[in-house]
Amino acid sequence: MALTICFTNQKGGVGKTTLSIHVAAELARRGLRVRLIDMDPQHSALDWSEARDAHELEPLFALEGWPKPTIHKHVAEKSTGVDVLVIDAPPQTAELARSAMLAADLVVIPVQPSPYDVWAARETVKLLREAVLFKESLKYAFAINRQIVNTAIGRDVRGALSEYEDVPVLAAGVCQRVTFAESAAGGQVAQELAPDSPAAREIAVLVDELKEMLK
Repeated sequence: MALTICFTNQKGGVGKTTLSIHVAAELARRGLRVRLIDMDPQHSALDWSEARDAHELEPLFALEGWPKPTIHKHVAEKSTGVDVLVIDAPPQTAELARSAMLAADLVVIPVQPSPYDVWAARETVKLLREAVLFKESLKYAFAINRQIVNTAIGRDVRGALSEYEDVPVLAAGVCQRVTFAESAAGGQVAQELAPDSPAAREIAVLVDELKEMLK
């Protein structure tokens, strides 16, 4: 069965969809068969795919919507023909997030480097701890996203996240890059638009770390 990576946070605006799409694309670029499950009722990943279709670009990976709290019951079905499932879970919907976590082998909680995000992570961590009671093999970590380049804020938020001492923080961080926004507008990813850019390199390093966690 496919390995499953879930990106989730009960707080909106932390970049879950951007990371989901870019991680799926990077895994596909490395030769893996990937399916992205868009669980968000706002279907942001599907909107990105429509933009890609409008620009007549070939699909990078399989993509489908599943805005229902039952994905954990359909993992085997969704794993058919792929090596990795990537789940983009929505904010503010505990039932959907819980299902996504139970479906996953690895849960990634994107967090922006701000006190508000650190405080807001409590609800997501609570859901995560509940999921671990049902699935002891579940792996998980925070991912610091949208760091401001050349500031110490990313380092500071790592210290603040230590209050969740049972949840590690990934060493790989992703910065706020114009490339992410520019690529999304055309239904692309940073690796296509600017393959040698810092944005593309940061995604590659993040994927390296995620793959190491899944070994």
